[in-house]
Amino acid sequence: MRLPGARLGFALVPLAVLAVFFVLPVAGMVARGFVVDGVFDPGAVLEVLGRPRVHRVLLFTVTTAAVGTVLSVLLGVPAAYALHRLRFPGARVLRAVVVIPFVLPTVVVGVAFRQLLAPSGLLGGLGLDGTPVAIVAALVFFNVSVVVRTVGAHWEGLDPRREEAAAALGASPLQVLWTVTLPALRPAIVSAASVVFLFCATAFGVVLTLGGLRYATVETEIYLLTTSFLDLQAAAALSLVQMAAVVVLLALAHRARAGEGPLTRTSRPPRRPRRGDVPALLVLAGVLTLVATPVLTLVARSLRVGDGWGWDHYRALAAGPAETGGALRVPVTTAVENSLRTAVDATVLALVLGVVVAVVTTRPVTGGRRERRWAAALDGVFMLPLGVSAVTLGFGFLITLDRPPLDLRSSPLLVPIAQAMVALPLVVRVLSPVLRSIDDRQRQVARTLGAPPSRVLRDVDLALAWRPLLAATGFAFAVSLGEFGATSFLARGDRPTLPIVVFQLISRPGAENLGMALAASVVLGVLTVSVMALVERLRGSGPGQAGVF
Repeated sequence: MRLPGARLGFALVPLAVLAVFFVLPVAGMVARGFVVDGVFDPGAVLEVLGRPRVHRVLLFTVTTAAVGTVLSVLLGVPAAYALHRLRFPGARVLRAVVVIPFVLPTVVVGVAFRQLLAPSGLLGGLGLDGTPVAIVAALVFFNVSVVVRTVGAHWEGLDPRREEAAAALGASPLQVLWTVTLPALRPAIVSAASVVFLFCATAFGVVLTLGGLRYATVETEIYLLTTSFLDLQAAAALSLVQMAAVVVLLALAHRARAGEGPLTRTSRPPRRPRRGDVPALLVLAGVLTLVATPVLTLVARSLRVGDGWGWDHYRALAAGPAETGGALRVPVTTAVENSLRTAVDATVLALVLGVVVAVVTTRPVTGGRRERRWAAALDGVFMLPLGVSAVTLGFGFLITLDRPPLDLRSSPLLVPIAQAMVALPLVVRVLSPVLRSIDDRQRQVARTLGAPPSRVLRDVDLALAWRPLLAATGFAFAVSLGEFGATSFLARGDRPTLPIVVFQLISRPGAENLGMALAASVVLGVLTVSVMALVERLRGSGPGQAGVF
């Protein structure tokens, strides 16, 4: 199995970067678990998998991810119908509101739900603080937008003639839904569900903030094993289990996407709601309540000062170590600057690599089944960072990139590189569907007219994919701003990012520290949402607008 020479040459650059800054750190982390005192000892890893606590962690991870996925699909599919197939005032604004949770940093989501469910919070009387229900609710909050965007985009592109034919033959609206619409949407639903399960199973900041030490998933357990117990055998074993699950889920998602076929925009415009649409509209109302309540609670609590209201917590963000009693080594304003600078560097790197990968893996293949399999395998390889623990990646950076010629421990590029590896799969996933949908005959015409490959790429591919490219930029920037897992290992104490500062503040006792943590969480949330809002405004409407995931 081989790629044509030109394609192989383009693929070598991102493959080399991935090998050095992803495969090497992850392999180094796993190898530390297999090698004990210089001796290869796989039995130690197998012993770890037999521990009762590991069984509980695996069961809790699978259970919460499965429940979170099911609830996200059950809420997301009707909401997608209401937002993408019905026409009512404010629908476009509501579509933007629903996607807000996905771009919020996980640590902000965790802090928001803690304030909502705390004994003094709006829902404190339910007694859900520190329970698995709180974790599942936060996972649904975070991932329902994935289902809405993915399924909604495909719902818009369905050919309406099959539904109209079924209705003309006497099928009721419910029968049309079950026998025509849902089977046509099945690939999109399966693809969205597999991605949601992956995100739920690898949620780090949400589970660490809401579950603490009592409830642990594979992701948080790896963090505790490496930072608190230095038990690399156990961490390596869990990393292997996680990577195996990722490979299976990515294969499932790829198979589902392969069954989707090309999307063609239907000419049927959204219609006004009817009586039969009431259930979908009620579900949409529930989703909007789920999205708005924690966010508004977080904002309100950040403005609460004693028995009154004020901006005291926000003004305290500019304070230094002396004013905060050592709670902060640098002012939060400095952490904001660090986060923005790091996110810019990470976004540029992720975009450069992601564009190359997307172009290489979506170009039409002419070498038969083997070449198609190679292209699919290459696409899958660059999706692996989606599911491999960011904690594993961060700790792997520390233990592998610590000697010449790759001694990067003191380099300011270490954190941006790690964040770029985390954001890379999202960039590829945003760009690939659009590039794959471009009719290759347009490229052939340009080449026939004498355009060189670079001109073809600019005038054909980029002309059609610039809006998704803006979306990829926004997502990469938002992911980098909120990245917490790998950054928690790599950020220097005098150069923390904003998520690190938020976690440090909520980990310390005192109402002042909590108030600053809430204010910093709001600032971080506003930054990420503002970036995505700007990107959406620049994208406007047109081809490539639908479907981010």
